[in-house]
Amino acid sequence: MVRSLWTAATGMRAEQTNVDTIAHNLANVNTTGYKTEVNEFKSLLYQTIQTKTTSANGENKPVGAQVGLGVRNAAITSIFTDGALLASESDSAFALSGRGFFAVQGEDKNTYYTRNGNFNWALNKDGGIMLTSSDGLPVLDTNGKAISFSKDYVASRITVTGDGQFCYPDEKNNPQPLGITFGIFQFNNPAGLEKNDSGLFSQTAASGAAMNEATTARLEKTKVSQGYLEGSNVQVVDEMVNLITAQRAYELNAKAITASDEMLQQANNLR
Repeated sequence: MVRSLWTAATGMRAEQTNVDTIAHNLANVNTTGYKTEVNEFKSLLYQTIQTKTTSANGENKPVGAQVGLGVRNAAITSIFTDGALLASESDSAFALSGRGFFAVQGEDKNTYYTRNGNFNWALNKDGGIMLTSSDGLPVLDTNGKAISFSKDYVASRITVTGDGQFCYPDEKNNPQPLGITFGIFQFNNPAGLEKNDSGLFSQTAASGAAMNEATTARLEKTKVSQGYLEGSNVQVVDEMVNLITAQRAYELNAKAITASDEMLQQANNLR
């Protein structure tokens, strides 16, 4: 009976983590580029009460007796499906359709990756303009350099093609490539990326090295859409169903603890 108390307690802790994850998804339902997170569970150790080769009478027994000791959280996985494209009036709003990520340079000079294309134009040291994230981090091109232009360029006239090339109109108002392209990167296992705040991801051994779409062969190219933002891929209805399921599971584990406590109480009251 003491075993059942601890087993049910692990279930309550696991479901609490599940509810925390669901609440985080719902809190970010309107966050640009946010990806749904899902809890994964696995069972804990098993205690062998009787082996499969013996029985109380010494006879051969094909199936043993093992009691599970509960559950724990195995992983919280991000689901990298595309979110809906939401129209934006900003000329520096960009959405990705595909498996790619934008690259930005963090304050620690390391490269981070994001699906949040809600960028802004800022002044650089030379008086020109530079594309930055909403937190002021420089957005990188295919060569790993900050995307910036001289003061001769007007930010509102810069356009971006579907393959990420920056263009500027000539005398006849026809967009001409400027030789700068968005740095868009893919990963063999995006679920292995380390999640950071502000919608940023960092490369890990589990995710694999970042693959530059401009230089890596056989990658399906990601489409860039200017004037759009990628919405969250959180499905509110699914999250509410998951929340109800997690709540019921939490209640069942709590009832198991109550039942075990009552059984112990009955055992203590035996005369």
